[in-house]
Amino acid sequence: MDAYIPLHNQTSIDAITNDSDPANHGKLVILPSTFTGCPRNMHEYAQDAITYVRHGGKPSLFITYTFNPNCKEMTQNLTNGQSKTDRHDLVARIFRQKLIKFMNVLVKGQVFGSVKYWVYSIEWQKRGLPHSHILIWLTNTLRPNQIDDIISAEIPNPSTDKNLYDIVIKNMVHGPCGAFNSLSPCLKEGNCSKMYPRQFIKETQFATDGYPLYRRRKPEDGGQTATVKMKSDSVVIDNRWIVPYSPLLLKMFDAHINVECCNSIKSIKYILKYVHKGSDQGVFAAHSSNNCIDEISEYQAGRYISSNEAAWRIFGFPIHERYPTVIHLDIHLENGQRIYFSDDNLQCRLANPPNTTLTGFFELCKNDNFAKTLLYCNVPKFYTWDKSKKVFNRRKQGAIVEGHDDI
Repeated sequence: MDAYIPLHNQTSIDAITNDSDPANHGKLVILPSTFTGCPRNMHEYAQDAITYVRHGGKPSLFITYTFNPNCKEMTQNLTNGQSKTDRHDLVARIFRQKLIKFMNVLVKGQVFGSVKYWVYSIEWQKRGLPHSHILIWLTNTLRPNQIDDIISAEIPNPSTDKNLYDIVIKNMVHGPCGAFNSLSPCLKEGNCSKMYPRQFIKETQFATDGYPLYRRRKPEDGGQTATVKMKSDSVVIDNRWIVPYSPLLLKMFDAHINVECCNSIKSIKYILKYVHKGSDQGVFAAHSSNNCIDEISEYQAGRYISSNEAAWRIFGFPIHERYPTVIHLDIHLENGQRIYFSDDNLQCRLANPPNTTLTGFFELCKNDNFAKTLLYCNVPKFYTWDKSKKVFNRRKQGAIVEGHDDI
């Protein structure tokens, strides 16, 4: 079996930081960043998303798309006597196909404009329904006068668009909670954690916390009201209880689709951490001081997986996707890179360690004058990394660099 020498890497740092008992050094068991869902994996994805922020600024839209278990694709494939809770495989397959279509509408269909970058992460609710948190960066920044054209937080007029009215009342009404339902799960110490009901406002305004205050007109100012059924009674609601949505996306997918405009750079940290916060966990254990850390056992004991998520993982569907690709560049001290060896090639590897992206960059600068003008972080824009030969090669596709016809 191959092994590696961690001369200077995050693994050795973790060993010292997380396990202070000298008797346990060298016994630490960790989950690498390549393992989907582990803390290092989530941290890596969040850092990659920050790269999009560095190049493209704040995201334009934050979208949450939740699967509708009563969609026609689901009901048409159930046999007699079956319910949606009996077919976790159908939930996974249908949501995967719908999510692909959803992203094609956003990216290829350009319903909100040309998209530069996008990233999404999939989570599962406690009742098992999957939902996707999506961030998109538009080529052209949304102007304040465009918000009302793509995002609404009001009840539609049933006389002009009965279909949209029915979808909004079925999918986009929060609660009602509070005085209408004191047992609502969103209540924390008697107050709604989602800040509903919102305040009435005549025109959309930009707040200081990163999200706009969407137009929510009073009934006397032209706003609509609707009657929704509760467990024991029916109540009349107004625009204060409506979750922001895109009328176009609602009519296309007939599901809970929350669309928010990202107005401030202050919202980036929250959004990226929320998208990449990982799976739900719940575990409590007591260990003696001489027990070494085993992240694999902790991961297996602490993670909650519903049946729908299990089906999703069995099918091998991705939990995170993004565009464009983020290239990870190595950073290490001289002769501090990680090498892999066996008993047969130990001496050869020590004498001639393979290039990393950092040492490959140094070799590139010796023979390429254009590479000398670049910072290390900008090299992947113009060169591709050959993993087998451990060298950088000039890109063959893309736009010509001004002043360099061969680049």
